[in-house]
Order: sequence, then structure tokens, then C-alpha cells
Amino acid sequence: MRRVAQGKWWRGMGKHNNNVASQGEEIIQSLVNNDTECVHELQQFLERHLAADLEDLLRASNEYQHYPLVVEYAEFLDASPVLGNLLFFHPQKLFPLFDIAACEAQNVVLEAHKKREGMTVKENVHIRVSVHGSALECPETHPSIGCIRVKDVGHLLTLKGTVIRSGATKILEGECEYECTKCKHRFKVEPELDMSNSIQLPAMCPSVKTKPCTGVKFVPVEGSAVCHDYQEIKIQESMQTLGVGSVPRSIVVVLEDDLVDSTKAGDEVTITGVLYSNWRPPFKDVRCDLELMFHANYLKKADELKASIDVSKEVVQQFEEFWQRYCDKPFEGRNTLLRNICPQVYGLSTVKLAVALTLIGGVQHVDSSGTRVRGESHLLLVGDPGTGKSQFLKYAAKLSHRSVMTTGIGSTSAGLTVTAVKDGGEWMLEAGALVLADGGLCCIDEFDSIREPDRATIHEAMEQQTISVAKAGLVTTLNTRTTVFGVTNPKGQYDPFQTLSVNTTLSAPLLSRFDIVLVLLDTKSPEWDKIVSSHILSEHTKSTDLCGGNGVATIWTMAMLQSYIRYVRQNFNPVLTTEAERVISSYYQHQRRSASPNAARTTIRMLESLIRLAQAHARLMFRSEVTQSDAIAAVVCMESSMTTSAILDGMDNVLHTGFPDNPDEEYMRQEQEVLAKLGLL
Repeated sequence: MRRVAQGKWWRGMGKHNNNVASQGEEIIQSLVNNDTECVHELQQFLERHLAADLEDLLRASNEYQHYPLVVEYAEFLDASPVLGNLLFFHPQKLFPLFDIAACEAQNVVLEAHKKREGMTVKENVHIRVSVHGSALECPETHPSIGCIRVKDVGHLLTLKGTVIRSGATKILEGECEYECTKCKHRFKVEPELDMSNSIQLPAMCPSVKTKPCTGVKFVPVEGSAVCHDYQEIKIQESMQTLGVGSVPRSIVVVLEDDLVDSTKAGDEVTITGVLYSNWRPPFKDVRCDLELMFHANYLKKADELKASIDVSKEVVQQFEEFWQRYCDKPFEGRNTLLRNICPQVYGLSTVKLAVALTLIGGVQHVDSSGTRVRGESHLLLVGDPGTGKSQFLKYAAKLSHRSVMTTGIGSTSAGLTVTAVKDGGEWMLEAGALVLADGGLCCIDEFDSIREPDRATIHEAMEQQTISVAKAGLVTTLNTRTTVFGVTNPKGQYDPFQTLSVNTTLSAPLLSRFDIVLVLLDTKSPEWDKIVSSHILSEHTKSTDLCGGNGVATIWTMAMLQSYIRYVRQNFNPVLTTEAERVISSYYQHQRRSASPNAARTTIRMLESLIRLAQAHARLMFRSEVTQSDAIAAVVCMESSMTTSAILDGMDNVLHTGFPDNPDEEYMRQEQEVLAKLGLL
């Protein structure tokens, strides 16, 4: 209740800041003009709330390192509402005073300690203000990058976005002492933030004497300069927050001292800081440009914001109740869930299962030598026009918490991986689609339209999940731990007597990296056409709100599916049972022995794909171990993916796969057939 009350107070302050009571204005003005009183209050707050952190800081070994001291804004506002208000409206004044107060508080804590061995006061300490969970989490102080306006300049704001460019670390000259050559008066000069951090010397000597000094020449005092680490990054609005037709906006963010190199291209970040206007250096007969920049005070990666991705207990209870209801008929429960994936497309149960397994993914494995085996699955849909491929692509992008959509015809090698750009005389790396989708989903439509030289660049990104770059003297490796969902049309009429590589013009090494390749052929079946046309017409004649494909009310809305995928990915790490290992091993050996034209697919990668699919199916079924039924489901999914040499009958055309009336009986039939063909009965 306390925090809610503070939130109401704050909105009132933000809304009516011009009509604040005169007494409150006098207090704030006195604090603005009185640095000593302000530092004293800040010091007392640090001593009361961050005593343990101050002790740890005193015990730190390196005296010259820059240390952050995180202050929760909710606590600060609760302890001192007036200073909390001042921190929002005058952050550039209060942040330096906060740093001074941190040094003073260290001295007080040091004097209070009897044992001072190894405890030293750290001069390079910086207060970092975290607004997470406080009254500052409102639209006025938490705007999107595209909604920033002049009224926000100079205020404390919080921006969210994706890092698309990370500049080199530089050394910035901070405070420096100068001496007048005429009267030998010494004075300190700080760089102007809004003048590209350049030092502006006064026009005349600032000494305060009876007879003013008219000196105009100043020399820097040797050894008086204070330098800082300095880095510029560029963040862009997240694609998920944008409407259709909106161009994502970006802004340059300045990082200093301990914040430098704390993030890299592709990271989702939340940054608290001060918005300021940067004037470009003026030139003769050239218009002086003004650029909005953001001076960061606190930076947090999205991976570390646990509260934003946690699924509530009520939602988890709904998941558990759902599976308890279907404990005797698990495959019926699975199909109920699958029906609500892309519900506008009728049937195609195999494709919906493949999309669900791809989004959920398997468990990443690191062996004793440190080699990482990816847990993300890749999916490729090959099909005739009008078979719903792009519908699945767009729905999968909505289900994933982080996704990037692109098309093959508009993607180059640099656009998919990274590109080197020149900015201000230096080269920087700007992240492409695969790097921006790190930890999420990369959807590539018209996959066959990517030029042949550009396709080779995504081989490493799909299997090793890294991109090695050597451009413009920048040699590095970036993470691409992403799931690739590709869609392509066959080359002309699909020929079932030719290999998949010939039909799609995709190379064998690239095809082997996809866990599932589904071929959707439009064979013009009269029965199927009648069913599909009836379904589409019924969608136009009646509204089926919150109903699945069978017209029964369901809990599986878009938001629930997103929460379910996120929850099972975080909380279930299924391990293989002996029965599951036996089925997967036997099927892999059977495929290797059979003389099939799918030699490009039957590599050791196929075995890893089977393991990933079985683990994903166990997660889908809300289990912590991979049972024989999960292994059978992975085999059935792989059989749909193999165009020939199937061990199952009736797996000819994926396009005509509907949901069976009794899925558990259908599974038992498939299980008997698979075990019989593999000789495991």
C-alpha cells in the first residue's frame, strides 16, 4: 500500500509540477542551492540503507577500480520524498553529489570499524539508481524511444531496447585544472556534456579579486586531468512493441566508467539515465545540428530481469490442473493445446506439433571438454503456394518472447549476420537479424531467395550458434543462440523421385542442420478441399471466441501459450530414460542402413535432432523425463520429415494430416507399428 500511495503522489507531482505548494518549492530550491546540506542527507540515507554494501566496498582490494553502488529508487523515495523529487527533475546536479556522499559515508563506516586492516576508502564509486518496481515505472518516465520529446530533456528516464551497435572503448578527459599565465590563478574546468564533451575555456580569467584580471591565456596544470572510460552504444526499439508500418527508432547511449563493456550487440537492455541534447561543433556556413543522446546511469540486461519473465503461480496452477484433467488421456490433452496454435489454419496437426516442438526446444548439453551441443531446434517448411506456410511463420513469431522477421529476397549476408559501419571516423559492428534474435526466434520467409554466397554465412550460426567476424580490422565472435524457422517454395513442380536438395536448390550441409523439414504438397484432394472450404466459410459466418478447432472453450489463448512455452523452457530439463534411448538408437541405425536418397539428412546430426525433439515433447507434455512415448512421438515427427523410406504407413502428405478423433488410440497404433518395424517388441 505504501508503494501505491507513493505512485499516486508521484503522478500528482508529475502532472501538477508547476503548481506545487510554495513551501515544497522553497525546500527544493534550498536543497538545489545548498550542496552541503544535500550531501549530508544523501550520506545519512546511504549509511542507513547500504551499510553492508559500504563495508564490502571498503574491503575491496583494487583502489583504482570503478565500483557501482545500486540504490533502489523506491527506498530512496520512501526515505526522502523531497530528494526523490529532486532526483527526477535535477539528476545531473544530484548524481555528482551522490558520488561525494558515497565517499563521505565510507569514511564514517571506516571510523566506526575497530579492525581496519585491508579497508580503504574507494574514491571511484558511482551511485546507480534502479527504478525497477518503483513509482517511476509509469508511461511518463518510461517512454518508448520513438516517443521521446523536448519536455523529457534533463529528466530521469528509463528506456528499453535492443543494442544494435556497440562502439569502441575510449578515454575521455574529465575534470582538468588550468592556470592563468598572467595572475597564476588556478581554476577547474569540466567538459560540456551537450557540446560533445569538449572543454570550453572561459573568455576571461575567472579570478575574484579587487582588481579584475584581464588574462585570456590559460595553460593546463600538469597531472591535474581526471580521465574516464567512455563508450557509445546504439539501442533500438524492440520489434514486439511496434505497430504495423512503424519504423523502429534508435538513440545513442553514452556509457562511462563501470558501465563500459557491460553489454554487446543483440542484448535486450533497460537503461536508466538522463536525456540531453548534443550540439554538433559549429562550422562556417553550416547549420548547427542538434542530436538527442542518453547519458546512462544504470544498465540492466533483460536476462537478469527475472521478475519480468516469471510466470505467476495462478497461471502455473492452471497448467497443472489442465494436465491432471487429461492424466488418463495425455495425447488428447496435447492435441487440445496444439489445436490453438495458428487456429485459423484447419488441420495440419503434424505442422502444429513441429512448430510447438521447435519453439520449446531441447536441453543444451556441454560435455567434459567444454564443447556445447545446441538445444535449439530448426524448422524448414517446403510447400506449394497457399498451404499456410507464412501463417505459421507469423504465428510462431508472436508466440516467441523475442523474434525477428525477415525475408530472403531482402536479406544479405551482412543483414543476416553483422555489418561493419563507419561512424565518426571509426568502424563499428552493427548486429544483423541472427544476432538480434539471440535467445529467441529468427523467421526467414522465402528462404530460397537468399543468394547462394549468403547462405553459407548462416551455417556456423545454425550449428555452432556463433558468428565469427573479421571486418574492417574488427575480429570477434558473437552469439546466435537462436531458433531458425525457414519457409521456402519448391523449385517448380515438386518431384518426389528427386532428392530434397534438388527440389529446393538448398545445399545438403544446410538441409542437414534443420531438425525438421516438412514438405506440404497441394495434391488437390476433393475430400480435403471440401473440409477446408467448409471450415473457412464457417469462420466467416460465425464467431468462435476463445474456442479451439472443435468449438470447445479452452484456456489456451495467445498469452497462455506464450506463458506455457516460457515456463516449460525454464523449469523442465528432461533426461532420457533407457526405453527412450533404445527407440532413438534403433531408429537412427535403421535410417543409416536403409539405402535412401536422403543421405544429406541421415547424418549424426539426425541423432541429435531426435534427442532434441524427444526432450521438447517431454516438455510439451509437462514432464521432467523423456519416456518411450516421447521418443515414439519424435520418431513420428521425423518420419513426417523424411520424404521417402518411411517405416510408417499413411505418412504420405503432411498437408492432409488432421487431428484424429481418438488421439490416444492412434498413438498406440503408431507405437506398435514403430516398435515392430524396429524389432523392439
